[in-house]
Amino acid sequence: MILLMLIQLPILLFTLTIHEVSHGYVAFLLGDDTAKRAGRLTLNPISHIDPLGLIMLFIVRIGWAKPVPINPYNFQNYKRDTAITAAAGPAANFLMAILIAIIFRIFTAGSGYNGLQQFFVSLNYGKFFSFGDFINFLMMFTIFINLALGLFNLIPVPPMDGSKILGGFLSDEAYSKYTAKERQGAKLLLIIFALNYIFRLNLIGGLIIPPLIFLMQLLVG
Repeated sequence: MILLMLIQLPILLFTLTIHEVSHGYVAFLLGDDTAKRAGRLTLNPISHIDPLGLIMLFIVRIGWAKPVPINPYNFQNYKRDTAITAAAGPAANFLMAILIAIIFRIFTAGSGYNGLQQFFVSLNYGKFFSFGDFINFLMMFTIFINLALGLFNLIPVPPMDGSKILGGFLSDEAYSKYTAKERQGAKLLLIIFALNYIFRLNLIGGLIIPPLIFLMQLLVG
């Protein structure tokens, strides 16, 4: 399992990096150069590593990167552009999943690869039956983790991206009250992570796994 996690780590770091850079780049296009001045518009994963998020990734298999700094007061439209910037991260992950799925479809055409079933055998037990099976696993894991990260970030709990996207549709008063809950929301998520790990409740998984499996079936068959 340690070897399997070491195999997965570069893909996880790259996925988190794409997510954060997308936030910063879209913010830059909308008039906020905070991320650029902070040196965060880079594909170097080291610039985006959050030590606690990396540790949690190994312990509970759910981690996070260091958020890209955004100053919404540089936007022409505070709520709208904040929502667009927030949506950029999940959108980039979904786009990456689609692109890798196209390559996967081409690579496995006519090979008889047993799709999701074989992928989850490899994911849970680290079993690979051939070099081609290993390459298939890497592509499917890249699709899997991009979809999972995109769906996870759409949860409308502050400070998740989903809360900022939802905020773009709220009134100014409701928006201010909602986004003021970021600190409480972050604590709530950490508590949920802890309960997930201690009691094996799968609270997050129960929310995102059904759409995740549906999208995996849609993309890879």
